[in-house]
Amino acid sequence: MHKIVFLDRATLGPRVVLRRPGFDHTLEEYQHTTAAQAAERLAGASIAIINKVSLTADTLAQLPDLKLIAVAATGTDCVDKAYCQAHGIAVANIRGYALRTVPEHTFALMLALRRNIIPFRDDTLAGEWQRAGQFCFFNHPINDLGGARLGIIGEGVLGQRVAEIARVFGMIPLFAAHKGVSGLGPLYTPWDEVLETSDIITLHCPLTPQTRNLIGMTEFRQMKRRPLLINTARGGLVVEEDLEHALDEGLISGAGIDVTSPEPPPADSVIMRLARRPNVILTPHVAWASDEAQQTLADQLIDNIENFVAGAPSNLVLGSY
Repeated sequence: MHKIVFLDRATLGPRVVLRRPGFDHTLEEYQHTTAAQAAERLAGASIAIINKVSLTADTLAQLPDLKLIAVAATGTDCVDKAYCQAHGIAVANIRGYALRTVPEHTFALMLALRRNIIPFRDDTLAGEWQRAGQFCFFNHPINDLGGARLGIIGEGVLGQRVAEIARVFGMIPLFAAHKGVSGLGPLYTPWDEVLETSDIITLHCPLTPQTRNLIGMTEFRQMKRRPLLINTARGGLVVEEDLEHALDEGLISGAGIDVTSPEPPPADSVIMRLARRPNVILTPHVAWASDEAQQTLADQLIDNIENFVAGAPSNLVLGSY
């Protein structure tokens, strides 16, 4: 009999159906769990389901029965994987579920910002159409996606899918070579060239020690074409204070942000202040969260658990992810 504990069920939406695993088990669900509560709630559990709850070495050392940590997300930085490797605790994650939802959200931000959808809507509600006295008005610039150069930072499945969609729009996708690295092959455009020549830059890379603060004032000052910056990846990739300075100085024309550091951001934070600007759109880390994608995630999560118990584990994470 396996004891399964889901520490943060509320990180999946209310319309998601989480089927019960097909083996003998008990299941406890908590909507929210703090790091300090994790050890007590996982006592006696052989399988932990988490999304963003931190499981440190100190916490894991109190859980001798734990055999599997099933992460209901792709990123596993919330788990001390070195401890898990040393003590025989398997860690499994979710893969490939966001191939439609994240790119679609990315393009929703691009389109809304390039065409100034929100400012036009606000002006229309404020009576500008009637005051214009004609069939339309031109308070804001409108720019097509077709013909624009799209700098893509991150060449994984999401970056590749964004490039595919970009080509359908008639855009010119450019995969940025890794910062400070040359000679990576024909897929890549040099890092500096991507920054200098892109009309839009979109981030699709993981947050690692190497990519933390990837975009700051040095990079913003290289952006000669005043691009839009889109971030649906991780908040720590962009220095938020520098993003504010870049917008103030007109180094970029706007920003579409779905991720922040921390999450949620404090009400008086830089990013919340920026969200009030007409050329900034802030969404609450929901690029991944279409109903279809969440259900795919939930089904894969239970698949991972069932496969582990059956002796054929899937999506195991080895070392750092």
